[in-house]
Amino acid sequence: MNLTEWNARLHGLVIFRALLDDDVIAKLVDLTDRMAAAPQSTGAVCDAAASFEAALFEHTTNFGEYLSAAVLEAETVCVRQAAVSEVPPVLQTALDNELDLLRQLCSLTLDELLDAAGAADKLPFLPRWETKAIDLHAAYAHRMSEVGKKGCGMFAKHHVFTVENGQLVPVRYPDPQRLDELPGYEQEREKVIANTRALLAGMPANNVLLYGDAGTGKSSTVKAIANEFAADGLRLVEVKKNQLYQIPDLMDKLAANPLKFILFIDDLSFTANDDNFAALKAILEGSVGGRARNIAVYATSNRRHLIKETLSDRTGDDIHEADTRQELMSLSARFGLTVTFQRPEKARFEVILTELAKQHGIEMPHDELLTKAEAFAIRAGGRSPRVAKQFIEQCAAGVQK
Repeated sequence: MNLTEWNARLHGLVIFRALLDDDVIAKLVDLTDRMAAAPQSTGAVCDAAASFEAALFEHTTNFGEYLSAAVLEAETVCVRQAAVSEVPPVLQTALDNELDLLRQLCSLTLDELLDAAGAADKLPFLPRWETKAIDLHAAYAHRMSEVGKKGCGMFAKHHVFTVENGQLVPVRYPDPQRLDELPGYEQEREKVIANTRALLAGMPANNVLLYGDAGTGKSSTVKAIANEFAADGLRLVEVKKNQLYQIPDLMDKLAANPLKFILFIDDLSFTANDDNFAALKAILEGSVGGRARNIAVYATSNRRHLIKETLSDRTGDDIHEADTRQELMSLSARFGLTVTFQRPEKARFEVILTELAKQHGIEMPHDELLTKAEAFAIRAGGRSPRVAKQFIEQCAAGVQK
């Protein structure tokens, strides 16, 4: 293939057009542009080649590996189509042609580019990037068959997201919490895990309310479950209470995604006249088309009924005050599964302490550990898994002796 054809086919990408927005690949296109326009302009070609290599070397020295990863993670119309039905012949032909081009690019060297351009100066002082021959057709077919677990685009790279202006934003460094690091509430967590497994299996899954005392591991449970099942196609979207009105549109987009999603609302509570109350009701009840089977809402709260109520609310001038109060109280009932995390009694607190001490390699006589931990808990306002973890971490840091 001559340089003009390389350049034209790169500019003519259709299925994988989003690759042209990738900084490294964009610099490769710029290099072929300059070579095609003025192959004898050593300065311009050298500058473009160096710029491309500098961008590539920030990630890897092997362009074949970089390009193949970008191709396999790209969100394309073919991936979206394959998730719901067969890919139309026109798109399949375009996909095959572009995969063939990209397969050849994975093995393309700087010397081959310079030869194709007929450049007189081979720029011997520039480093040579590495290449790798990859069967992109087979790799991409395999990725498409696993799109329900691995996702594509940003969903292939990340498993935790937040919401900004109604759009998903990846969390690059999510909380690494693991389930086996959370001792003491296995029975409570098992209910949430079983519900999550049902969601992943495409079975009816409940919205979940994790209710209980502060510091008992409600939020950590949700984050750990997201980490545990990320490889099975689970993605976590953390939503703030004041963003609830943005969620219906977002849910419509996620409903068409083959992955499974937990919308996570942490520390949820409302005042009686809170506009977000109605937004959450609409999310929990679904649209006229019904609830999406690949989305569940997991919320945590320190309040069983979610609504902050005052005595004046019960002595106001609402003629149908009982009906109004019943509506407010019924919000928690819209969560099909409510799991209670109570403040641990002494025996459970000791189990938590013992397991955390083992995880952190704390060598202290058992009785001494329990005595010091109880004293620490009293100063901290009472027993909880959070307090136990704080105590053990201080022991590991040498603060507690």
